[in-house]
Amino acid sequence: QVQLVESGGGLVQAGGSLRLSCAASGRTFGSYGMGWFRQAPGKEREFVSGISWFAGRTFYRDSVKGRFTISRDNAKNTLYLQMNSLTPEDMAIYYCAAARTGAANIPTAERQYDYWGQGTQVTVSS
Repeated sequence: QVQLVESGGGLVQAGGSLRLSCAASGRTFGSYGMGWFRQAPGKEREFVSGISWFAGRTFYRDSVKGRFTISRDNAKNTLYLQMNSLTPEDMAIYYCAAARTGAANIPTAERQYDYWGQGTQVTVSS
């Protein structure tokens, strides 16, 4: 069992930055693939970025490449998402998720993730 708690969301002006954190419980955080998803009002939840548990491979959706950086600190059981150059299109509730998956895998579908946090709101003003 893994419990996930996101933090770091808030209100930022367009062009600004935020750093999201996801604190995980349990001793096996380091063996889970991790991902960030987001859901904007009236839209389906979508994959944003993921990181494998082995070798820290990363993957991003096209719209955030070059602006967002995912990372993890297994010693602190924490996942991060550094978000720069934010636009109103990035405004959403952001969720972290954990997947029991292969060492170098980065799942991108919701159904591939086993545990979810409660989400943190990111608001970007234009």
